[in-house]
Amino acid sequence: MSGWSDFGLQAAWIGIPIVLAAGAGSLGWFLARKTYSSRNLSASNYQLDLLASLYHNSPVAFAVLDRAGRFKDINRDPVELLGYTKEELAGKPFSLLVEEPSMEATRDVFVRTLKGENCSRDIRVMRKDGPLVDLNIETTPLYRNRRIVGVVVFVQDISERKRSLERIRYMAYYDDMTGLPNRRLFMGRLEEQLAAAREGGKMAAVCYMDVDRFKLVNSSFGREFGDMLLLHVAERLTHAFREPGNLARMEGDEFIGMFPGIEDAADLNRRLEETLSLFEEPFELGGVPIQVTLSIGVAVGETGQEDAGTLLQRADTALQRMKETGGNDYLLYTAELETTDLQKLTLQHEMKRALQNEEFVLYFQPQYDLATGRIVGLEALVRWQHPEKGLIPPGVFIPAAEESGLIVALGDWVLQEACRQNKAWQEAGLANIPVSVNLSLRQFAQKNLVGKISQALAATGLDPKYLELEITESMTMDVDRASQFLQGLTELGVGISIDDFGTGYSSFHYLKNFPIGRLKIDRSFVRDIQQDPNDAAIVAAIIAMAHNLQLQVIAEGVETEEQVRFLRKHSCDEMQGFYGSPPLPGREIEPLLRRNREAAAASEGGSEDA
Repeated sequence: MSGWSDFGLQAAWIGIPIVLAAGAGSLGWFLARKTYSSRNLSASNYQLDLLASLYHNSPVAFAVLDRAGRFKDINRDPVELLGYTKEELAGKPFSLLVEEPSMEATRDVFVRTLKGENCSRDIRVMRKDGPLVDLNIETTPLYRNRRIVGVVVFVQDISERKRSLERIRYMAYYDDMTGLPNRRLFMGRLEEQLAAAREGGKMAAVCYMDVDRFKLVNSSFGREFGDMLLLHVAERLTHAFREPGNLARMEGDEFIGMFPGIEDAADLNRRLEETLSLFEEPFELGGVPIQVTLSIGVAVGETGQEDAGTLLQRADTALQRMKETGGNDYLLYTAELETTDLQKLTLQHEMKRALQNEEFVLYFQPQYDLATGRIVGLEALVRWQHPEKGLIPPGVFIPAAEESGLIVALGDWVLQEACRQNKAWQEAGLANIPVSVNLSLRQFAQKNLVGKISQALAATGLDPKYLELEITESMTMDVDRASQFLQGLTELGVGISIDDFGTGYSSFHYLKNFPIGRLKIDRSFVRDIQQDPNDAAIVAAIIAMAHNLQLQVIAEGVETEEQVRFLRKHSCDEMQGFYGSPPLPGREIEPLLRRNREAAAASEGGSEDA
């Protein structure tokens, strides 16, 4: 670059006001402007040495361009940064390096600098060997005899900083595992789409999605397998939400998507059906076919006034209700869902208060021996005596208790009260029969359940043989847990029966290997045994199978004489239902127990007389 190689020394002669900008990590320090002219040829050696040092040793690279933007000089070897040598760049235009998207901004900087401005801009240039480099350029005019003859460009490589900022931005707005936008980015885009929908007179729909039974996949195959499944789920969902930014991962196995520009209800239903159809084919992971389904809660911005947060909350509400009903479908949000949820929250609050205020009461339903007609047991059933609403049946509050976790405290109270009441009847000479108590799934999951039962028996003084616990078939799915628990009950001396037999996880394994004493045939089979031959065959088969396994059988929901005759014909052991007696409060059970005792005494006396 002849004529400019000693730019720092020649500056004193050619009369250039030099501005050198640099600094620790930025172009922030400035060497004060010093004008040299032909009259100042007596400048000190110190000043010349200083300019030479700045030129050769400046921590900031700079280049000198003429008015046409061609390289005239560079203060350091550009090979490391750009892949070109000084000689290769000499006389070449700066635009040779600039990437096309940065070209207009770079041209604007040079035009303004040639008009006397100092400018700063981030641009992207291309190395000789192809890769792109992010640069920050600061420009200042190059003067000679008070006329701008070129541009001084100070250059800083900001590629690493750009990459760091991009990584930070990615972490802030994208999901690490799936690469989808996260909630933050999605919510911003949703607001934009809602505004566009309002202007276009159309609707926008938000879909909150959850993979059904995903926890079962995780527990069965491990987290890595589950993560792989989520990647495949995300990929399939992109076929339904094709536009970038319209699909995001919320957390876990939950995704959120939007359909902007919905024409009408038929259009929305079509899109939702297409989304569900994406999951008809199983996923294959590591040679293992996995069939999963999707539940979708949908909220539509119909009034044009809903914001993103409101629609997301409504879609979530619809999703939760969809999951409660079994999933594998979609549900559109309606205001009634909010009302129901509010009622549920109110109910849960009142239940907590009811436990503290002792508003719950026990009813008992007798269980009869089909051969003798005598009462041989009682099932304890909880009722809620609400101070304002009166007697509330269990079908209303039990689901809310299970969902909130209050079922554990309620179950503990039922167990304690049933034992206390049975012991009181025994001490009054009314009955020496077992009382049955239902266990909820949440109670069954407690590690200290056997200890709680033992404490209840000890506190009330009830002999363990007069307590029977009813469990459901689904509780036996965890074989190890069920075996340990049932063995503990057996050692305690408590009876065990399977409730609602035939409606859940029916398996001969637990009937054969678990210490179970009785099966309770579900009322849904008993109800139609006179009209439905299939139900009749099922009930007869259950009785025969149970007896072959040395198990007692009790039929629930018995209401008619015809049902009683059928059960006696097939040698069913016991029955329970309105035919014998409806559930009654303790004080109304006492006369039944008294008559039962008298009938038993008379029968025994008659046998002795005979």
